[in-house]
Amino acid sequence: MTPGVAYGTDRAVRVLVADDHAAIRAGLRLLLDAADDIEVVGEAADGSAAVANARALRPDVVLMDLRMPGTDGIEATRTITAEGTGEVLVLTTFDLDEYVDGALRAGAAGFLLKTAEPAALLDAVRRVARGDGVLAPEVTRRVLASYTAERTGSPSHAGTAADGTAPGSGSGTAASSRIADLTPREVDVLRVLGRGLSNQAIATELFITEATAKTHVSRILAKLGVVSRMQAAIVARDEGLA
Repeated sequence: MTPGVAYGTDRAVRVLVADDHAAIRAGLRLLLDAADDIEVVGEAADGSAAVANARALRPDVVLMDLRMPGTDGIEATRTITAEGTGEVLVLTTFDLDEYVDGALRAGAAGFLLKTAEPAALLDAVRRVARGDGVLAPEVTRRVLASYTAERTGSPSHAGTAADGTAPGSGSGTAASSRIADLTPREVDVLRVLGRGLSNQAIATELFITEATAKTHVSRILAKLGVVSRMQAAIVARDEGLA
């Protein structure tokens, strides 16, 4: 068993698998349970069941499909992250902008395509359980471009910006005001967070413990008023920190 994979403990990462296809759930369970440090604790065939099972089981990670009958994966993700009943790692066939954007806004800690290699999926589950974020390489550049355009008020992107404000309202002055609330150490952490570093990598670069890095990241998200590491990274890049 690999130590430190579930919030700094030596226990297995507990995973809830949510997908409306029984064959896919069975395949994911087989893959995940084959890892010594990961344990599938439950399954769900739709979003409502995912929410209910997350409340009952309190998994470390919910592996969430997006297109499911009834309550979809995005709404289920929003509820689960709001209630703090598990970190959500989206695993979907679709990399359409509305799905990626919707999942990240709902608070998903990661977004992977079902075409991901088994090793990449297992690594993503472990990273999300540790408090890191994961984004499929296929969509990273597009997501960054989309959020940056929204924060600068581009008319080609509607809706709210990465920090929950309307397009155009996230001016440099407002963002600088939020950054001004950060301590010097938190600014250092935000700078490396903007480069996409994990908590472990942040700890190594700044000569702090991984637990301290995780605490800094949590405080930064709260002060910036964002719900994910990806959104914090956008702020860092917009402010010229990364």
